[in-house]
Amino acid sequence: MSSDAWPPQLKDWVAKCLGQMTDINRQEAQAELRQVIADAFAAHTLWTTDWAGVQLKALLPQPIPQFNTANLKRKGHENSPNTKKAKKAVKTNHSTPSIDHNDRAALDKRAQRFQREHDLEREKSRVGGQAALKANHSTSHLFSNSNSRYASPSPFGQSDDPEADPNVIGWDRYTIVGTATEIFKDYLRLTSDPKPEQIRPYSVLQQTLLELKRRFRERTPYHWICSQFKSLRQDLTVQRIKNEFTVQVYEIHGRIALECGDMVEYNQCQATLKTLYELGIPGRVEEFTAYHILMLLHGRNRTELNLYVGQLSPKLKADPAVQHALNVQRALAMGNYHALFELYSSSPNMGAYIMDHFVARERAKALMVITKAYKTTPLTFIHHELAFDSLEQACDFLADHSAAHFANPGSADGQKILDCKLAGAQLPQVFEERYRKVLIKGAI
Repeated sequence: MSSDAWPPQLKDWVAKCLGQMTDINRQEAQAELRQVIADAFAAHTLWTTDWAGVQLKALLPQPIPQFNTANLKRKGHENSPNTKKAKKAVKTNHSTPSIDHNDRAALDKRAQRFQREHDLEREKSRVGGQAALKANHSTSHLFSNSNSRYASPSPFGQSDDPEADPNVIGWDRYTIVGTATEIFKDYLRLTSDPKPEQIRPYSVLQQTLLELKRRFRERTPYHWICSQFKSLRQDLTVQRIKNEFTVQVYEIHGRIALECGDMVEYNQCQATLKTLYELGIPGRVEEFTAYHILMLLHGRNRTELNLYVGQLSPKLKADPAVQHALNVQRALAMGNYHALFELYSSSPNMGAYIMDHFVARERAKALMVITKAYKTTPLTFIHHELAFDSLEQACDFLADHSAAHFANPGSADGQKILDCKLAGAQLPQVFEERYRKVLIKGAI
């Protein structure tokens, strides 16, 4: 069971539990942690469990020892019958070895020490679940002309520990801090505990992102770029760095994956970004909200789409990119192919890269409507109405869908007339065979 297959909420919960462990409870808590995850994996509930509400018994605060001195006997009366009965009862109940209960001051001091330790553990647990921390200066955006830099203060102030990293949520002395200096590192799945000398620190990771953007602009092969981005994301995850730079890394990789048609990596980036946005870390929330709506439209997941859109704030709905995605939803719901393909031609940001994955399906549906409505129609009409890049592309699409039946097949493409009756005869069957099921690669 690879940790790469874990949901983001589970990873955050594991990081939180590790941060709460102490030398006293570490062995017992780790064993319980492994058992809880194994049970959830066996029950297929890794993705449905509310991990934020799961509490390990080993990490619960232990009760403060209470000592009743009213019935304690002095050492001078240890040989009395009552004392012997008490000793026998203690042996029967397998109690811990006795201590000197006469030293009341020592007992009170010990109880106070336990109370302080429990208070510290509770405070650490509370702080570990709060929102994002302070971000250092980040680099300019890959697909944005803005040169603004982010410098958000920590929401809960500076740590008392001078070694604490302000970019790490719930920092403690067990947090890994990388020491590697190389800028590039190929992605490899972790098969053992990470070592600091194999992990790049935050300052090096910032240089890595700058170089990866430059290499991508220079047309470096995508498979190398993708491996480097995954390695960069892994180093951020291992060090529990969650700030605006982390958001920027996932946003840039998500856009590059869209441009290169890698929906597996895009969906992984989208899922992580959702978690980071929910932590309150700033980013291009509106842009990726629009992408998420388009992805749900691609998957024809109406139930989840309605729930997601219903939860959007008025501010989000007012954003141009989100409005465009909602207009696409409306056009699809109404079967308005004319409006749909106008929206396809005017997609903001990188929305067209997602629409590319379901535009062929919608063109086939539109053709079924057109061939029922007309006896004949010019190929030029099909070309413009369904937003094909060229007449040749329109002809190839018709041929690929068994609909290339023209009244004048020998004419030039610009003069061809589509015989709608013949063209629409096999379209329903072809549509059923090709588009009945939707394959979402890398879906979470």
